[in-house]
Amino acid sequence: MRFILACLFASMSFAALAQQAGDATVPPPKARPAELSAEPAVKLPRHRPAATPEQPAEIPAPTSPATDPIGPPLPPAEHTAEPAEPTAPPRIYQTACPAVLLGKVEAKALPPIEEKQCGTQSPLSVTGVLANGRMVPVAGGVETDCGIASALPAWIESIDSYLMARDNTRIAEVVVGTSYMCRNVNNASTGNLSFHAFADALDVVGFKLDDGRFVTVEGGWADALSPEGRLLRFAHDSACAHFTTVLGPEANAEHHDHLHVDLGCHGKTCTARICE
Repeated sequence: MRFILACLFASMSFAALAQQAGDATVPPPKARPAELSAEPAVKLPRHRPAATPEQPAEIPAPTSPATDPIGPPLPPAEHTAEPAEPTAPPRIYQTACPAVLLGKVEAKALPPIEEKQCGTQSPLSVTGVLANGRMVPVAGGVETDCGIASALPAWIESIDSYLMARDNTRIAEVVVGTSYMCRNVNNASTGNLSFHAFADALDVVGFKLDDGRFVTVEGGWADALSPEGRLLRFAHDSACAHFTTVLGPEANAEHHDHLHVDLGCHGKTCTARICE
């Protein structure tokens, strides 16, 4: 009985406490102090003070010339000139010779020749001429142009074929006297420039043969019926088919010892030929 009474008393006490708790008002939270509720201010960097007429901004003083390692200051609006770039040498334009490219002549290109009014842009040093399948040497330090170099192979081959058919020998060497030379016609003190002055002419003095003979114009021309005379006259006449000017001993005394050949222009259309 006592246990039952104790349980009822405990239940009544717990209900009374719950009712009191429900009726009670929850107190509001205490306000935070003003100095605690304010957020801390973010510090910003200070601005540089603006220059004013009363307080101009400081300008560093120029370095003294005595202590300046670069040198004294330049006057206003004056600048040092930029170093000039080295001037490139002028480009040399030359023409390749088809006769050389095709192997018809043995030659090397020379620098342009400029001598007063004489010269040529693309001279050649010719040392050999193709004739009947072999390279025939050319002696005499030949300096000529592509035109003469291109006309030589057919002419020398015709002479070589003549020797093979008539004398059973061949040309061993072509001997040239004058090639390029800055002078007037016939070495005169006045008058027109010779075609030698433009590397467009050759003076052939003779031919060395495989049989050991050295046939020269000066020594063999006089006797027209001799083998040497016949060879030289054939060479003269054959040259007239390959060059526009051919002068031999019968042209004048200036050509008593050589055959002069060139590719000069004759006539209004440059088609005329001189063969003397």
